[in-house]
Amino acid sequence: MSTMSAMSQKIETEGAQALAEALKALKPISNFTTLDLENCNIGDNGAQAIGDALKTNSTLVTLALERNSIGDNGAQALGEALKINSSLATLDLQNNSIREHGVEALGEALKTNSTLTTLKLENNAIGDNGAQALAKALIINSTLTTLELRFNSIKENGAQALSELLQTNSTLTTLNLQRNLIGHKGAQALAEALKCNSTLTTLDLWRSWIGDNGAQALSEALKINSTMSTLNLQINAIGDKGTQELGEALKTNLTLTTLDLTGNKIGDNGAQALSEALKTNSTLTTLSLNNNSIEDNGAQALGEALKTNSTLTTLELRSNKINFDGILILILAHKSNWTLVTLSLAGNLVIDNIVQVLSEAFETNSTLTTLNLNHTSSRGKGAQDLAKELETNSTLTTLNLDHELIRDKGAQALFKALKTNSTLTTLNLESGLIRDKGGRALFEALKTNSTLTTLNLDAHFMSHEVARVQALAESLKINSTLTTLSLRRNSIKDKGAQELGEALKTNLTLTTLDLVGNKIGDNGAQALSEALKTNSTLATLNLESNSIGDNGAQALSEALKTNSTLAILNLAVNSIGDNGAQALSEALKTNSTLATLNLAVNSIGDKGSQALSEALKTNSTLATLNLDSNKVWIKGLLAFSEAYKANSTLTTLELRSNNTTGKIAPVLLDSLKSKTALTTLNLEHKSIEEDEGRALGEALKTNSYLITLDLQRNSVDDNGAQVLAEALKTNSTLMTLYLAGNLIEHSGAQALADALKINSTLTTLDLQNNSTGDDGVQALSEALKINLTLTTLDLWCNSIGEDGAQALAEALKTNGTLTTLYLQNNSIGDHGALAFSQALKTNSSLTTLDLWGNSIGDSGAQALAEALKRNSTLTTLYLQNNLIGDNGAQALSQGIQMNSTLTTLDLWCNHVTEKGAMALYEVSHVCHVGTQTILKYSWEEF
Repeated sequence: MSTMSAMSQKIETEGAQALAEALKALKPISNFTTLDLENCNIGDNGAQAIGDALKTNSTLVTLALERNSIGDNGAQALGEALKINSSLATLDLQNNSIREHGVEALGEALKTNSTLTTLKLENNAIGDNGAQALAKALIINSTLTTLELRFNSIKENGAQALSELLQTNSTLTTLNLQRNLIGHKGAQALAEALKCNSTLTTLDLWRSWIGDNGAQALSEALKINSTMSTLNLQINAIGDKGTQELGEALKTNLTLTTLDLTGNKIGDNGAQALSEALKTNSTLTTLSLNNNSIEDNGAQALGEALKTNSTLTTLELRSNKINFDGILILILAHKSNWTLVTLSLAGNLVIDNIVQVLSEAFETNSTLTTLNLNHTSSRGKGAQDLAKELETNSTLTTLNLDHELIRDKGAQALFKALKTNSTLTTLNLESGLIRDKGGRALFEALKTNSTLTTLNLDAHFMSHEVARVQALAESLKINSTLTTLSLRRNSIKDKGAQELGEALKTNLTLTTLDLVGNKIGDNGAQALSEALKTNSTLATLNLESNSIGDNGAQALSEALKTNSTLAILNLAVNSIGDNGAQALSEALKTNSTLATLNLAVNSIGDKGSQALSEALKTNSTLATLNLDSNKVWIKGLLAFSEAYKANSTLTTLELRSNNTTGKIAPVLLDSLKSKTALTTLNLEHKSIEEDEGRALGEALKTNSYLITLDLQRNSVDDNGAQVLAEALKTNSTLMTLYLAGNLIEHSGAQALADALKINSTLTTLDLQNNSTGDDGVQALSEALKINLTLTTLDLWCNSIGEDGAQALAEALKTNGTLTTLYLQNNSIGDHGALAFSQALKTNSSLTTLDLWGNSIGDSGAQALAEALKRNSTLTTLYLQNNLIGDNGAQALSQGIQMNSTLTTLDLWCNHVTEKGAMALYEVSHVCHVGTQTILKYSWEEF
């Protein structure tokens, strides 16, 4: 697993603390890289726990903590973690309660952190002081590329600080300052920085109130800047004056590709200035001028610019004040322009004559492939003119007319054009409210049209007139190109479904039919089922949100027994119960094409689930079965677990929001007793009871597929460990067993040790945070002398003292397979370290030894240093949080000088001062040495 998301699950502080413990336990080789805890209400305490975990975790790359009520204390904890953590690249703290002090802590961390590339602090009200703290830190930081500070009450002083940052920083590429109050003075400060900055490519100043003066300052910067490619100036009260300055800048700027001026106060003069710039500019590809006050003169100027411009591909002019003359020029300009792909005029006055001109423009333009006229007022004569052009147009492939009231004459003309048009493939008429004559014209056109493949008639096009559905059905019997038909929310009911069913019996091209929300009942489903018995093309049938019950499901199941093309059937949100599910199950036993069956939000209980499970034992095609929000309970879940034994194709089984109370573990146990695709079973923190543990042990004795079993934090005691140990004696596949955070003491460890003497497959045993003590570790040590497969043993926090350490050291003298040994937070002391040093002189397999927090002083460090002079395999030695001083550090330095394999030595939080750190600095070129101490001194500061 690489990603875990608990978004919007109220795990709160306790859950965050539990996750933090899990993060601490992750090994460096783990592929767990992303943790998403958005909206989990973890608060400061949870953030502190996560921060503590980050100090040791070395796998997490992305951490999302958005909307968690994290304040300054939580941010400070995360900041401390960032000073040490060496893997995190993205930290998302949006929508929390972090203020000045929290940001200051994060800023301090950024001064030394070398991995974080993205920091998101949107909506935290950090204010000017917070922005200043971040800016000061980033002057030193050399890795952060993206800084998100939207909606943070940053004013001109904060902008000034960020400006000073940009003048020296050489890594930041994206700065988001949306919805702050930086004003024109703040914009002026940023503009000064842009004149010398050489890395920032995106600057977002949406709603920052910069006005004309701010726009003027940014314009001056754009004349010099050579990296900025995207500038967002939406809703900034920029008028013609500021726009004119931007236009002047565009005449010489060679990098800007996107300029967004939506929602300002730009009129004709501003548009004319931009137009002049477009005549010579050779880089801008997207210009957004939506929601301004541009009228005909401005539009005409833009149109003239389009005649010569050769780079602009998108021009957005929605919701201005452009009338006939302005739109006329824009459209006529499009005749000669060879690059513009998208021209948006929605929300202006699009009247019939304009559509006529647009149609004429098609005659010479050869690039426009998509025309969007939704929510305009093109009707009547305009639709007729558009239709006339479609008869001969050879480029347009997609026409969007949703939410348009097209009158009969316009509709008749438009659809008549479809009879001869040879390019249009997609027609969207959603919510079009075309009248009877127009509808009939469309259906007549479908009989002869040979290019249209997708037709959207969603929402009330059919109204309640069966005659329209009949006409559509008749056209489908003849049409030979349409592959996708969407008729959502049309109230066609059973009679309409019956008409469509008749059409499907002879239609040879339709592959997708969407009938969501049409009040189709059992009779309609039966009609469609009869069609499916003979239809040979339909692959997707969507019947969600209708009124289909058991009888309809039974009819569809009969069709599935013989149908050989349907791959997706959506029956969600109907009224199907156990009887319907049982009928569908019978069909699945013989059907060989259905891959997805959606039965969510019905009334299927255990009987239906058991029937579906039986079908899965023989079915070899179904990959997805959705039973969310039904009435499945324990018997049904057990049945599905049993089905997994034989099924080899199902990859997704959705059972959310069913009556799955109680333990999940018993449901899964039986699936382990014979062949199954299940290789990893995670039962962490499931409160498994004694009888469940016994059942699990019995299952493991015969299971031949399970590779990883996670039983962390399940109150497993010695009795439970003994049961698992018995299973390990015969199991031949399990490689990884996680038993961290349980109640295992010396007798449980003894049982596991006995199993290791026989077992030949287990490679990883995690016993961290138990109570095995010296007696238990001595037993495990005896097993290590014999075992030939275990490579990783984790005994973190197990009350191990000198005697346990000596036993493990003796085992290491002969063991040749163990590569990783974790002994964090025990009490082996100097004598234990001495024992390990003797073992390391002869051991030839151990590569990682973790002795964090073991009360090791200078004499222990000196002993280990002597071992390093002779050892030739150890690559990583963790000695954090011990009692090592300068003498120990100097000895380790000398040991490293004679060692040829050690690459990492961590002495964080010891008693090393400048003297010891200087000695370690001398070997830093051959071994990464972490020496950050309680005195906050480290060699990296030299």
